[in-house]
Amino acid sequence: MPRKNRQWHEGAILHVTVRGNRRSDIFKSEEDYCVYLGNLQHAIRFYNNEFEILSYCLMTNHIHLQIETKNVHIKKLMSRINTFYAKYFNDKYDYQGHLFQGRYGSQIIDSDGYILEVSRYISLNPVRANIVEKPEDYKWSSYPMLIGKTKEKLINSDRILSYFVQSRKRELYRMYVI
Repeated sequence: MPRKNRQWHEGAILHVTVRGNRRSDIFKSEEDYCVYLGNLQHAIRFYNNEFEILSYCLMTNHIHLQIETKNVHIKKLMSRINTFYAKYFNDKYDYQGHLFQGRYGSQIIDSDGYILEVSRYISLNPVRANIVEKPEDYKWSSYPMLIGKTKEKLINSDRILSYFVQSRKRELYRMYVI
């Protein structure tokens, strides 16, 4: 039976999730996180910046991405990232079989309030998992960049921070999340 096509349209903003097969770990070392983020950055460049990352969080056994698309379907980006990462992971750890549990999940974000809510949800994931007490302490999340604690790379914070008074946007976003 053919797979159902993902909902997508030009300019869509999506909450994308990827989970390890049987909820197994997909990141076992710091290098693994770096490789995944590098693959993501490379794939965005490969598609001529047709995607913008608004927020992200890489957890031990799953991934959250908030992505704004332009003219290229999200399936192209996700296929490229996940294929390269699965090959890297399986080669490194001498594994066989599927790294990821089925296809990635994606949900269209259809309102300004939902954009902010998804970003908050993604930012608080490591806190809710009891990995850190404060979201700014989690290294593999865009939250420290969004609040200005670390230098911004890979993400474009303009969309999320545009909802706040510009002179205090990072502080107000921090207050919104916590």
